Amino acid sequence: MDTLINLDQELFLYLNGLGSSSWDGFWMFMTNKWSSIPLYVFLLMLCLVKLKWRRTLLVLVLVALMVTVSDQLSNAFKYGLERLRPCHDVLIESQMRLVKSYCGGKFGYFSAHASNSFVVVTFFSLIFNRIFKWLPFVLIIWGMIVAYSRIYIGVHYPLDVITGITFGMLIGLVFYILYKWITKRFFFV
Repeated sequence: MDTLINLDQELFLYLNGLGSSSWDGFWMFMTNKWSSIPLYVFLLMLCLVKLKWRRTLLVLVLVALMVTVSDQLSNAFKYGLERLRPCHDVLIESQMRLVKSYCGGKFGYFSAHASNSFVVVTFFSLIFNRIFKWLPFVLIIWGMIVAYSRIYIGVHYPLDVITGITFGMLIGLVFYILYKWITKRFFFV
């Protein structure tokens, strides 16, 4: 386990160290939850056009639930495992770049930003992949940028982000299966 943690710290320092002040603004924008609103509005419009209002209402309810599940599961892990964020870790804080003006909560395993992004990526990719073949690629790129931004700005280790992505994909898949079941069961087709 110590070897894995050391590798995670080394990879973090390498990736975080690649940053430069000329890119800091972009990555701060991408890590901000409000920067994704145009994407969410676009996905809502796709739902209204392709799924109509009844399925869109179901999607909205399921998205609210799955983001809540993702967020709360991340918090349970953070406070259950109590792994320090890199910016709170005295062993590496002097070697890293903290781009934000503050570090955030004390614990960081696993990244809620990565998990929440990938519930959206997975859920909407599965819903629309037959209609819009390009959409999953766009969503994956967006999700990866949001996830990487957490390393770039100095608040998560790579393993925090990878775990967040994994949980996000699993939660997104479960909610997609629930969406399919509800639409068949209650004649939303």
